Amino acid sequence: MDKNQIERLLPFWKDLTAQDRAYVLENCASAFYPKGTLMRRCEQDCSGVMLILSGQLRTYIVSDEGREVTLFRVHQDEICVLSATGLMDNITFDVLIDAVEDTQAIMIPSRILSPLMERCPRIEAYIYRTATERFSDVLWTMQQILFLSADRRVALFLRDECARTQQATLSMTHDEIARYIGSAREVVTKVLKYLAQEGVVALGQGKFTVLDPALLNKHL
Repeated sequence: MDKNQIERLLPFWKDLTAQDRAYVLENCASAFYPKGTLMRRCEQDCSGVMLILSGQLRTYIVSDEGREVTLFRVHQDEICVLSATGLMDNITFDVLIDAVEDTQAIMIPSRILSPLMERCPRIEAYIYRTATERFSDVLWTMQQILFLSADRRVALFLRDECARTQQATLSMTHDEIARYIGSAREVVTKVLKYLAQEGVVALGQGKFTVLDPALLNKHL
């Protein structure tokens, strides 16, 4: 196990005793999730905290009609704590987590972290703080769905995704965008065609390019 990777991603690592660090290193494991892998349902036992070394995870909910709403995504060098909701007894909700891309991670089992949380309050504080930040993302997602029109949500997504990847051309289908913003594929297609007509984006097969960021901002 790469100790440097764990130390880099866990802010509380230096607060652990040498014995506890060795305990974590002996019991954590590398994990690889191919794109599309469903990793967790709420009714399954919690597995642990995941340190994302590469790739991307998506946390989402599904309505009775089968509509998916992405709550947030976890990217490279971030930590997924909701894969271990058993560490947070007062937080229960029905979510799924899947791999958006081939994802390499380090898994620290809940059974390992639980006793450490009792001995080191900073670990518990970090777990709850990280979960709270994710719930803030969930609230922002719900606000967008409830109060923003579909064209503004698409424009916001395009702007944020280009900023995150630092690329103007993104490989993504209309169906994927719809899942990310909690809309229907047909609605996303309609908005993208409108933006293409306005010269904001250029559409391709399974990809699109933002041609004019300034013009895109006018649609926010």
